[in-house]
Amino acid sequence: MRVSLSLLFLLLATPALGQGAGGQGFAGLGAEVPEFALPDPTTRLEFPRDHGPHPAFRIEWWYLTANLTGPDGTDYGIQWTLFRSALAPEMREGWDSPQIWMAHAGLTTPTAHHSAERFARDGIGQAGVVAKPFAAWLDDWQMIGTATEGADQFDRVRITARGPDFAYDLDAKAEGALVLHGDQGFSVKAGGGQASHYYSQPFYRMSGTLILPDGPVTVTGTGWLDREWSSQPLDGDQTGWDWFALTFDDGSRLMAAQVRSDSGTFSIGTSIAADGTAEALPDGALRFTPLETAGVAGREIPVRWRIEGAGLDVQIEPVNTESWMDTTFAYWEGPIRISGSHSGRGYLEMTGY
Repeated sequence: MRVSLSLLFLLLATPALGQGAGGQGFAGLGAEVPEFALPDPTTRLEFPRDHGPHPAFRIEWWYLTANLTGPDGTDYGIQWTLFRSALAPEMREGWDSPQIWMAHAGLTTPTAHHSAERFARDGIGQAGVVAKPFAAWLDDWQMIGTATEGADQFDRVRITARGPDFAYDLDAKAEGALVLHGDQGFSVKAGGGQASHYYSQPFYRMSGTLILPDGPVTVTGTGWLDREWSSQPLDGDQTGWDWFALTFDDGSRLMAAQVRSDSGTFSIGTSIAADGTAEALPDGALRFTPLETAGVAGREIPVRWRIEGAGLDVQIEPVNTESWMDTTFAYWEGPIRISGSHSGRGYLEMTGY
């Protein structure tokens, strides 16, 4: 009997199935997997090579979020994500390939949140990533590079996806350089040294069209693309994270996150100046305080936050508290607004609740 692709992905990301799926499933990213490669702090990222897949590692993703505005000033947000996860650290042809792909798409308005999910097996052309010319796809959900000759492959991309009740077709044009997180792209996530290779393109200017139940909406805004791969990015007792991608009105950016465990939290961050100069922030440099929770999908989710440190004291509020991705691995992901010492907008992802 053939096992479904969704169950295969569940087996990959949650080795201890006795813990259950849902929020606890993210704890599987702390499992040791000696047959796979681990991030190396001496590795130096190279482009366009590292825009492509890394099959020796267990899991990686291409992850774009965007804050958008319609002609009448209405706020919107979109998410486009392609995940690769592996049964074995190799590529093979056809149905023998051990690589599995999962894609998530989300679209948020002030009054509604739409999400969709798809799965595919590698080796048959249904899904994949090519570094140059850049292309990432699962069926007709696509992120296609359209950069000019000689430019970085992520300088310009077109993003398309659709679900049962939404769709989008967007152009992303970079107005700044790639940013490497941690130590030259080696990003530590736990006191035990668990890490990933992690970089971003946080300087996209977005434009395009959303298709909503009421019809099409032309939008503009800003976008942020994250690239990350690892085999054991978390420690064994870490169960989830709160990740913020903040775009400030003065042109600067901040990647800020805390990884939660029963014994406390581990924080990471990158302060990004308007000119692209980046400074890695060590564990403890940022403080995350939940200010308000809301009942979302049958659980209490912290939807208002305060972030302090590194010259910042800001409050975070969601565009829509109901931004729940009702997918195999369910989580909260949606656009946010920033006030306090800095103003702006961004995206928040919360897993493990």
